[in-house]
Amino acid sequence: MRLAEQSYRGRFAPSPTGPLHFGSLVAAMGSYLDAKFHNGKWLVRIEDVDCQRAMPGAVSEILTVLESFGFEWDEEVVYQSRRSDAYRYALSVLEQRNRIYPCACSRKEIADSSIRGLGGLIYPGTCRDHPPRGKESYAMRIRVTDEIILFHDRIKGSYSQKLSSDIGDFVLRRADGIFSYQLAVVTDDALQNITHVVRGADLLDSTPRQIFLQRLLGFPTPHYLHLPVVTNAFGEKLSKQTNAAPIQVENALPQLIKSLQFLGQPTPVEMMEGDIASFWQWAQQNWRVHRVPSS
Repeated sequence: MRLAEQSYRGRFAPSPTGPLHFGSLVAAMGSYLDAKFHNGKWLVRIEDVDCQRAMPGAVSEILTVLESFGFEWDEEVVYQSRRSDAYRYALSVLEQRNRIYPCACSRKEIADSSIRGLGGLIYPGTCRDHPPRGKESYAMRIRVTDEIILFHDRIKGSYSQKLSSDIGDFVLRRADGIFSYQLAVVTDDALQNITHVVRGADLLDSTPRQIFLQRLLGFPTPHYLHLPVVTNAFGEKLSKQTNAAPIQVENALPQLIKSLQFLGQPTPVEMMEGDIASFWQWAQQNWRVHRVPSS
């Protein structure tokens, strides 16, 4: 069933920490097909806000691979590394509303006095009511509440978190001045008028934090759909850290078909005899979200 809501605007937002791998292709395909099936726009955003992790040449390679595989984005590519003013403004709004505070705790200090939550160690609140003194650099944290953040995922159904006990006060700007993924993605989704977010289920736990920030900043909340994550033989998510093999442009069509099948979409045998253009034409017409496995 096609969505009959506001104009659909989706996006694919890779981090340039290395070449695209099969898991990246699955995420790109899911977001692309969902947008095109609903006659929507599909945007590409390079999430390079943490420039220290960016690999030289990765951005050019990512865009070349996407083009070679037949992906077509509808607007100019956006780079987070060029949008610091927008993140700085969002942070200033939260500061004016007394929702953030400086934190100078070291990783060791946090580890020594924290318990583990969904996203790692839960910050114990050391600096929440006692601003750090005598330190030149500090992070900025958001004050979370006991509110339960509940949303509906189009594949996984209802999902909720109580940020105070599951996550804790999280960082929006690091001590080295780099803005966090959570603040950047929320700001960019709002400024790009993103209505639907289709991404990997490894980011499911981040969604309540993003919804919390959206509400504080007065931003709309997109519709979310979290795709199953591709793993290796050891059950680890494919990534640079797990030595995921880069996808090869010389063998595009079989990899596209394999990605579509991973997303639960049955493909006709004769598709292997076609070309990339005919693949996308068929895939866009026959995309069905209810066939995507939940895990």
